[in-house]
Amino acid sequence: MSITKDQVLFALSNVIDPDLHKDIVTLNMVDDIVIDNKNVSFTVNLTTPACPMKDQIQRACENAIHHLVDKTATVHATMSSKVTATQNVGVTNPNELLKDVKNIIAVASGKGGVGKSTVAVNLAVSLAKAGAKVGLVDTDVYGPSIPTMFDINQKPNITTQKKLVPLEKYGVKLLSMGFLVDENEAVVWRGPMASSAVRQFLTEVLWGELDYLVMDMPPGTGDIQLTIVQTVPLTGAVIVSTPQTVALDDAKKGIAMFKKVNVPVLGVVENMAYFTPPDMPDKKYYIFGQDGAKNLAEQWAVPFIGEVPLEQTIREGGDEGKPVSIDKPDSLSAQAFDEIAQRVAQQISIRNADAPPTEKVEILFKP
Repeated sequence: MSITKDQVLFALSNVIDPDLHKDIVTLNMVDDIVIDNKNVSFTVNLTTPACPMKDQIQRACENAIHHLVDKTATVHATMSSKVTATQNVGVTNPNELLKDVKNIIAVASGKGGVGKSTVAVNLAVSLAKAGAKVGLVDTDVYGPSIPTMFDINQKPNITTQKKLVPLEKYGVKLLSMGFLVDENEAVVWRGPMASSAVRQFLTEVLWGELDYLVMDMPPGTGDIQLTIVQTVPLTGAVIVSTPQTVALDDAKKGIAMFKKVNVPVLGVVENMAYFTPPDMPDKKYYIFGQDGAKNLAEQWAVPFIGEVPLEQTIREGGDEGKPVSIDKPDSLSAQAFDEIAQRVAQQISIRNADAPPTEKVEILFKP
């Protein structure tokens, strides 16, 4: 008896997405079923190319066909992706901001010096490595890091419609104030001017179609942060901290700010979590304390996304414009960033399945 499409769909309806807790047929993740005698092929569209469960889902699909349809069938499951969106992508209103950007991620911290830009850069690069369309905007007007961390010193082009065209490297579209001013020139602006510049980065730039736009935020909870949440609908925020108590105290304020303006906190990343000497790979020295950010995540009931070791290769990559996720893909830190990218994408998929589209935040100040 020949295999039918209905049999294949029935078998695959027993495969449950471990994050969304529904079967992949109900979630409309199965496409392009082709049956040729006992050869069965189909495509499974995951919610992100950085899905950490990709191999597990693929094995489950193959097993389902063998167990429920024909144990002698030859099964070829192609794992593809269609990134889910927070907002209504591709709306017809030409004035809609970032209308072709599916998800906007703020990478933030309560204080400077905790490696927020390093995390933002490697998160963006790791997502791009996985096959996603990614942009990275540096919203730290006073201390931009992206030009150095990508080794770019050119200015972006401007179209005849006076729109900036992002630069691109390592598969990531990039924009930073550092591309627009001389590296030795200080930006001496009051808050409203800086906020206006950031708003232009979002409203007057040709970002095009993106799965993820990563925003490297300035430290603190001030003007620029408020401008961003009032200008665009954020999918969620990633909070970066070291395990040190003084950093955690400020990270709490970052979590509190996003919760106050109803922006989901996707999770906490612990940077500089431990030091492992290259000649002693089994040793871990907790220079700044242990599990501080992990405990913080538990206290605030937000996901703990992962920890990044303190490695010389991270510093070298940042200084040389070669993010460690690209330059040293086998290093501990590169593997950590890849796992963090997968978990961020995972949290976004869960958030998009469970929550309504994000709206811009309306902040009313009482006199």
